[in-house]
Order: sequence, then structure tokens, then C-alpha cells
Amino acid sequence: MADPEVHIGDGAQATIDDGDLEMLVANDGTDLAEVGETGAVEERRPPEEEEKPAERTTYLKSPMIELLIGSGADQALLRAHKDLVIKSPFLAHKLLGDSPPTRISLADDEVDAISCCLEWLYTGEYYPPKLPSGVLAADSATPQTDSDGRQLLKHARVYTLAEKLGLPTLKSLSHSKIHLVNSTALAELAYARYVYSHTSSDDLTIRKPVASFWGQRSHVLRHETEGSFRTMCLDFPEFAFDVLNFVLNAEEKRAQRRGEDDVGRSGRKRARA
Repeated sequence: MADPEVHIGDGAQATIDDGDLEMLVANDGTDLAEVGETGAVEERRPPEEEEKPAERTTYLKSPMIELLIGSGADQALLRAHKDLVIKSPFLAHKLLGDSPPTRISLADDEVDAISCCLEWLYTGEYYPPKLPSGVLAADSATPQTDSDGRQLLKHARVYTLAEKLGLPTLKSLSHSKIHLVNSTALAELAYARYVYSHTSSDDLTIRKPVASFWGQRSHVLRHETEGSFRTMCLDFPEFAFDVLNFVLNAEEKRAQRRGEDDVGRSGRKRARA
């Protein structure tokens, strides 16, 4: 969802109306700044919460915890130091008791997302890293353009996992990486489908940029989705409403800037019976 680059075929052009600077507040009260309607959200972490160098090695003395992830043929067993695992309130709760377990079952989660989470717990980043220049590190094995949604979905899955585990900093990082991925319309639609099927309706942090993206570009990009845009709207009415609401709000703001005196009036010629 990199902005403003959009891949559009058949010589069509998309007009992008940049949004205003907007402030959001995370569920835990952390201030988040969203730049533009499709901009990434960066968490402003208080200095007192920064991990001290001495604390980065103490976890090595803690016991190992086994994480049994997934089910069936895709099941995998990972291990991590307890002092890092308990940084997640969700996982810490599972280790309570006089005889705490040494294994946690995460049957509903995916190995790739958990691996990214563990990598972040140990290093403060997960692959691909975000460079100081504000772009993701290049990888010869990863296409420059996400054509099927795999790159977007990787970060989206980390986002929803971070929400579940109670790791707001990881949640913010993964969300910012979503907006650094160059993608096609089909990839964006696959991402939108995941967002609207795995997040709550009040999660404006991730849903609002999705609705904004399609509200600004759907008149062009829908032709590239091979009918999938219509299916998405029918399968997820909330998505259709959010996109329509964005379009109507944008039109209302443009009308107000033009000074139209009929804003807010009903176009109905007869009163309702």
C-alpha cells in the first residue's frame, strides 16, 4: 500500500486527493500520528519505555518456553526465552500459576507471523527491516511489486497477531510497513479482504486507510480486479459502506470549499408521506 505509486493499466489515470494530518489514539492510550488518509501510523514511544542496554541480555538467563503453533501438517514447535515471551500480556497470562507450563499452544496462529513476532522481541525488528531512509530493505527473492497480496498479508498478519498478543509497538511497526509495499489492485483487494475479515469494526487504525485507498481510486482500480471488487463489496458490506462514506465526505468537503449554498439540502422534491 505504498502511496502514491499505483499500478494502473490501459492508460487510465487516478487522481489522488491527499488527506489532512490526523491524530489517532490507540486502544492502550498511546498517541498515534496518521499522515494523510493512506499514510502509515507511527507510534510515539515515551523515552522511559525504551529498553535499557543491560536489560537486553538478562532474558538469556530465563528458561525456554515452547510455542506449539498451528495444527495438522502445518504445526511447528518454536522456542523462546521466557522473559521475552512474557512481554506479551496474552502469553504471560498463560504462564501464571504455582506450576506454570513450559509449553503454550497457539493452534489458531501462523508460524510465519509468530516467527516475525519472536524476531522482533529479540532484535526490535523483523524481516524485511525498515531502513533509516524510510523504505523496506530490498530482497532479490521478493518481487518489487506485490501482485498477489503476499507481502501485504505478511505485515497484516503480524498486525493482527500483535493486537492479540498486546504488543502495540510491533503493531505500529507492522502497520507502517504495509504502507511501504508497492502493490497491484488485486494485491490491495486481497489485503482489504483480510483486514475486513480479521479486524474489528472500530479498528480505524487499519480500516480507515483501506477505505481511503479504495475511495480515492476505486473508479479506476475496479476495472483491474476482474470483478473481485464487486464480490468484495457484496461479501463485506462494511467495506462498501466505508468506501462510499469516504467518497461522500470528500465530495461534501469539496462542495464546502467551493462555497456551494445547497450543501446539506435534500434533493427530494416531495415530502415523505
